[in-house]
Amino acid sequence: MLVHLHVKNLALIEDIEVEFGPGLNILTGETGAGKSILLGSMQLILGGRSTRDMIRAGASYALVELLFQVENPRAEEALGELGVELEDGQILLTRKLMDGRSINKINGETCTVSQMKAAASCLLDIHGQHEHQSLLYQDKQLEILDAYGKDEIYPARDKVQEAYRAYRKCMQELKKLDTDEEQRNRERAFLEFEINEIETAQLRPGEDEELETLYRKLNNGKKILETLQSVRDLTGYDSAQGAGDSVGMAVRELTRVTEFDSQLESMSGTLQEVDSLLNDFNRELSSYVEDLNFDDETFFETEKRLDLINNLKAKYGQSIEEIQKYGERQKQKLSDLDRYEELFQEARENLLKSQKKLEEVSYALSEIRQKYSKTLTDKIIEGLKDLNFLDVQFRIDFKRKEEYTAGGFDDIEYEISTNPGESVKPLGRIVSGGELSRIMLAIKAILADRDQIETLIFDEIDTGISGRTAQKVSEKMSVIGRHHQVLCITHLPQIAAMADTHFEIEKHQRGTETITEIHPLEGEDSIQELARLLGGAEITQAVYQNAKEMKELAQVHKNTRLK
Repeated sequence: MLVHLHVKNLALIEDIEVEFGPGLNILTGETGAGKSILLGSMQLILGGRSTRDMIRAGASYALVELLFQVENPRAEEALGELGVELEDGQILLTRKLMDGRSINKINGETCTVSQMKAAASCLLDIHGQHEHQSLLYQDKQLEILDAYGKDEIYPARDKVQEAYRAYRKCMQELKKLDTDEEQRNRERAFLEFEINEIETAQLRPGEDEELETLYRKLNNGKKILETLQSVRDLTGYDSAQGAGDSVGMAVRELTRVTEFDSQLESMSGTLQEVDSLLNDFNRELSSYVEDLNFDDETFFETEKRLDLINNLKAKYGQSIEEIQKYGERQKQKLSDLDRYEELFQEARENLLKSQKKLEEVSYALSEIRQKYSKTLTDKIIEGLKDLNFLDVQFRIDFKRKEEYTAGGFDDIEYEISTNPGESVKPLGRIVSGGELSRIMLAIKAILADRDQIETLIFDEIDTGISGRTAQKVSEKMSVIGRHHQVLCITHLPQIAAMADTHFEIEKHQRGTETITEIHPLEGEDSIQELARLLGGAEITQAVYQNAKEMKELAQVHKNTRLK
């Protein structure tokens, strides 16, 4: 559950810290006090879009921190799959907003916004003021049904997705083969040209590297020859400046005196080795020069062959090996063209097989969905009656889509009747905004028992309701709070009275600045806030007594009916 919230420099919030408790946490306050800002801070952790104007005027950054104590094993497992490890059963999500960018961290380690969103989605679910409108969309209705029966539906849906991918692949293969004879003839001629061009070249692996080495040598032949001649002069025995002649003379001179000092014998030996090496070098150099061949014909043939290979590289690959592999692929394509009728029939049969498989798994998925739709329907009706829909009918209508999809062929629609004698009709044609809000609450309550998410946040779930209905909604919220942590922003005293922990959000003027603060309410303070919600600006004794009685009745309800 969410145990700690820290928000700094976000809009009207300067710096607040809140310790949330288990069960039903209620947040109340005057309109414009900053309740939506508090909710917005949590939505930022869920990957909500950040803008520069969110940062408090005069501040260089804004900060949001949420600390969760994870107690649900399924939530811990889901986080583990994301690579997130808990520290003493806790996880800290931090988002720091600066001008044009944000820094996101999980347990102190930097992460991306998408990683933050994925982790937060395992821990937190926010039902905003307008989310209930999504109930009007059939994709959302199907999503709810799948989530309700996810233990069986999700594996079946995975099989459908796999079969759908295979089906689409077979369709693409058949479409690729579905060409007229003229087009196939053009393709055959093109393939034969490319194959002939590659085979005529008679390429040999490594040939290009050998030719490039030879080309560099031939292209620099004059420079090589001049340089070798200079080196031979400098090291040879044919000129007075040659090193060979000088070393030979030095050997002779040193030999004359070695008989007078035995230590000179090793030096003389070393010098003789130098003379021998230099003599060998000059013989090798002379032989190399004599073998040099820089004729124009060899250079022309080498250059011509290199141009041919480089032209093939530009067309078919960056190396001789790649060119040869390309040629083999083209040969296979040509072979496939020669077997066109056979391959086309094979592709058509594969498509029929994949379609049959897709039909089977889609039908199996639909049966599972229809099974769960019956129990979900019963539970929704039960939940709606708890929310003061006294004579309600509800059903999930199944139709078949014209085309297969990755989610199967089911096209479902929620239908409802809220008045006696009326036939069921699609949600969008019957219910008001307040009724949609209650329907979503009933669904959230049902899904909550099957979900790993521990913390549910409801933003003004009381839209369009009052009186007895508001009381019913408060009781439903309290029921959800038995198994989950619930944070609820509300204006209704009936809901606020059911709080396990009550917070007030206030806006204050401090000099020229406006700041939002939040503090817990207990005992008398909570009753005073309920009285404000009941009576508005003036709180009379009667209003106060009404608020006190409302709080006491809520406590009795929790102590008896909810146990």
